[in-house]
Amino acid sequence: MHGRAVPPAGRDLFDEFAAALAEWGWDVALLQEVPPWWPELLGARLHADWRLVRTSRNALLPLRRGIAVRWPDLIKSNGGGANAVLSLPERIVEHRALRLCRLPERRWLHAVRLESGLWVGNLHLTVHADLAARREADLAARTMLAWAKRSPALLGGDFNVRQLALDGFEHLGGHDVDHVFGRGLHATTATQTPDRDGLSDHAPVLVTTS
Repeated sequence: MHGRAVPPAGRDLFDEFAAALAEWGWDVALLQEVPPWWPELLGARLHADWRLVRTSRNALLPLRRGIAVRWPDLIKSNGGGANAVLSLPERIVEHRALRLCRLPERRWLHAVRLESGLWVGNLHLTVHADLAARREADLAARTMLAWAKRSPALLGGDFNVRQLALDGFEHLGGHDVDHVFGRGLHATTATQTPDRDGLSDHAPVLVTTS
């Protein structure tokens, strides 16, 4: 939700988001709708490697950032958007991105390859358009399989559909419209949704795999 809370907090919440992430046990974090300057700051705060792809509303970003830091609930999504992958403790050794659609808003698949060879993809698909979101999900899944080749792969994020199957992938877990799929991976515990204390309009989704 571009760094905002529910209900609105009326101030910048980077420290609160960073503290929440630090409390949850994770190796790879997939973030959607974050301010574009956050991934680098989160990486430094959490000692994590990171990559991002900018999504929409990033023109004149220094001006947008200045307003968003002071009045995030006034500028809302117009503060700029990005999706990001954070990795602990493995380094990211490769990063790729594919634009899934241009209109009504740019949507991207972006993926990283970790030192272990695992490919991890992150996305945020078109909202309020079920067929469009499913087309984008299918394209993202095919692309991930092509990039990963025979290596294990994980694909997660905000799919904006509640029930979904992807060819070549197993559904590992999810909550509402947020899902995690895997190829060559299996969920070892039930999906968890740690308490977010009002941060974001989506619950965090924690999936453990082997």
